[in-house]
Amino acid sequence: SRRWERYVEYLHGQARELLTQFGKIDIMWYDFSYRPQGFRHVPGDIGKGKDEWRSEELLAMTRELQPGIIVNDRLDLRETPGGWDFRTPEQYVPREGVTVDGVPVLWEACQTFSGSWGYHRDETSWKSLEQLVQMLINTVSTGGNLLLNVGPTGRGEFDVRALDRLQGIGEWMKRHSRSIYGCTQAPEEFSAPQDCRFTYNPSTNRLYLHIFAWPFAHLHLDGLKDKVAYAQFLNDASEVRIVDGVQALHGNMLGTNPETLTLELPVAKPNVTVPVIELFLK
Repeated sequence: SRRWERYVEYLHGQARELLTQFGKIDIMWYDFSYRPQGFRHVPGDIGKGKDEWRSEELLAMTRELQPGIIVNDRLDLRETPGGWDFRTPEQYVPREGVTVDGVPVLWEACQTFSGSWGYHRDETSWKSLEQLVQMLINTVSTGGNLLLNVGPTGRGEFDVRALDRLQGIGEWMKRHSRSIYGCTQAPEEFSAPQDCRFTYNPSTNRLYLHIFAWPFAHLHLDGLKDKVAYAQFLNDASEVRIVDGVQALHGNMLGTNPETLTLELPVAKPNVTVPVIELFLK
């Protein structure tokens, strides 16, 4: 005796309320659990797609009520022109920027602190602080945005595990936010060394080198010779010396490519989750 149409009307009404009663809305993140036509979840069940949700009508209302809003790609309108503004890979880290038909598109990675979207008392696969910071860096270095979900307890609070990770990310961001905010994938001409990631701020023309595994004494950056005016650590703003990688310094740099920029590093890794070197490009 249930009528699907009544629920769809209710959903559209709830969306209209959100879009009209709370001022300017920048983003609407629709998260339908639709199953495309032809994928049978249970016998006789073909799921709920764009027709059942009246997605085109819903999207038109969204854009009419909030001009300038951006909408994700989960309305089953991926093949519809204007049916989405950004893609949403979930629970994995893309190895490179997301493209559609070979063209780069805006995207946002959807991740969790643990294996659960909501609070789960007994869930044990929590990501470490280092994993989370590296996930953030990996996402920005390939041109994406990171959505990191936090699930509150039944009392509406974050538990100690979530608070610990949030505090750690906040401490790292305090000194390294310049390498994240306003940054994106570095130009193709810049190739990061092994166990490192580049992010790039096109407004300031600065390149940020994130070091996941600490090397000994020197770090060699191919193709950057004579392209960097100054280098410094972000955590304490101390200078990182640029040295001549072609000359033999105690015999440990023979054979370095003449187009390579060599940075002289301290033996001990800086006491931060992921050290970052800011490169001021000429």
